[in-house]
Amino acid sequence: MGDASYPADLLYHPEHDWARVEGDQATLGITWYAQDVLGEVVFFEPPTVGTKLTQGEAYAEVESVKAVADVIAPLTGEIVAVNDHLSASPQAINEDPYGAGWLVKVRLDDPSGVESLMDAERYTASLTGARDQT
Repeated sequence: MGDASYPADLLYHPEHDWARVEGDQATLGITWYAQDVLGEVVFFEPPTVGTKLTQGEAYAEVESVKAVADVIAPLTGEIVAVNDHLSASPQAINEDPYGAGWLVKVRLDDPSGVESLMDAERYTASLTGARDQT
């Protein structure tokens, strides 16, 4: 696990999930902060392609040596791809949460949902309170 990072090209959900939006699709994952709080990720069972996600609702679980945590959908849409690599190598979520550790790709139902997400600066500022609670 490297130093904390929050890429400027991503959008962030308050529940520590990120979205990389490209047209009518988005790649989703958990933030550096989320994987750091969880600790070593040991299991991720992806949902199936075709599953509908609703913004703000859980769609999967990530299991670490410390806890099991829900993964919250930052946007609404239908899963069009899952990162099958994580079944064999869940540690990629810790090692590269914004690259090899992506979780799912979705086709967005309502692209305007991105308006409720935070940019990197706002998300980083929101972590001040979150860090005080851990």
